[in-house]
Amino acid sequence: MLELHDIERAAARLSGHVLNTPCVASQTLSEITGAQVFLKFENLQFTASFKERGACNKLMWLREGETTASPITGVIAMSAGNHAQGVAYHAQRLGLRAVVVMPRFTSGVKVARTRGFGAEVVLHGDTLDEARAHAYTLADAQGLTFVHPYDDETIAAGQGTVGLEMLQAVPELDCLVIAVGGGGLIAGIATAAKALKPGIEVIGVQTLRFPAMVNAIKGTHHPQGSSTIADGIAVGTPGKITQEIVLKRVDDLVLVDEGDIEQAMVMLLEIEKTLVEGAGAAGLAALLKYPERFQGKRVGLVLCGGNIDPLLLAAIIERGMVRAGRLARVRVNARDVPGSLAQITHVVADAGANIEEVHHQRAFTSLSVQNVEIELVLQARDHDHITEVLDALHAAGFTAVEQT
Repeated sequence: MLELHDIERAAARLSGHVLNTPCVASQTLSEITGAQVFLKFENLQFTASFKERGACNKLMWLREGETTASPITGVIAMSAGNHAQGVAYHAQRLGLRAVVVMPRFTSGVKVARTRGFGAEVVLHGDTLDEARAHAYTLADAQGLTFVHPYDDETIAAGQGTVGLEMLQAVPELDCLVIAVGGGGLIAGIATAAKALKPGIEVIGVQTLRFPAMVNAIKGTHHPQGSSTIADGIAVGTPGKITQEIVLKRVDDLVLVDEGDIEQAMVMLLEIEKTLVEGAGAAGLAALLKYPERFQGKRVGLVLCGGNIDPLLLAAIIERGMVRAGRLARVRVNARDVPGSLAQITHVVADAGANIEEVHHQRAFTSLSVQNVEIELVLQARDHDHITEVLDALHAAGFTAVEQT
């Protein structure tokens, strides 16, 4: 089983090749959650993910074992995201041929980034399993070494260097809350943390839509979904090696839902001015969902990745504004006569809200033909401000309700 000395060797290999990213306190998040929150900014790595730690460690380990009689002809990986970029980038740095098999549904941005790091990208299959099977076929046919995204002790050792750095930076940490997909990150971190500080608590976080490790460890039967905002941890089957480590060294696993993750992403963007993908916000999502569990503890969170499609990010920000009451949809009933809309907008402006959109509805409404239904999308300060706007409209003689 993976041990501390494996992770220490990995740290020596990675020195100068990956960033020792900051691990710093967040005063505002600490006030909000009731815990003392420390953030490990792995989204600042060159490929914006911790994944390059494991990839780099594996490739350098392969290089150490290379001989004239058995040279490495190249490596192959299967990934729809961060692992692909980590393997591609470090293979290019080390002068190795890299082939990456990606499912056909992979976003064009991720394909372009992986190719930009010098990898040969093969798009194959409509599922991760189909892409993985094809990668193994190509590995056999072309004599390439398969680099697994998580179920590999050398990969997990590389990821475990995150835990070493966190405890070097903040030795007094009581608890680490780590996103879990296949288990490589938490297996490595738990191994390092428990060896250095046996009393530390290690908690894994999975999305409710992909609870494979929770089901495997706890014997539960949560159904698996088909998609999640946290696509970096959307793993249908946990690793065998990592599952054994999680069973032995991880204290508990918890589930969070999509709304928790979205809220955490927006908070990190607004409060810490840092961009994370869904998986990168899973740890904070757990603190927001289960505040009593972490009350008063010194908690370390890993912002494990920052690769996200800009259009998806825009949608998440907008949905976050709705949840915070900063964006609202209000329906107003009015007489369909000249000046009614002007009066409504005047009331809204006097109440201090800004109108983002206006929609008139005459045909698809149960109101009398002399009336019109007007839907306003408003920018407000918070939920209380929306209530003030509604009260002002009511005082002006209009029927107005907030649409949810």
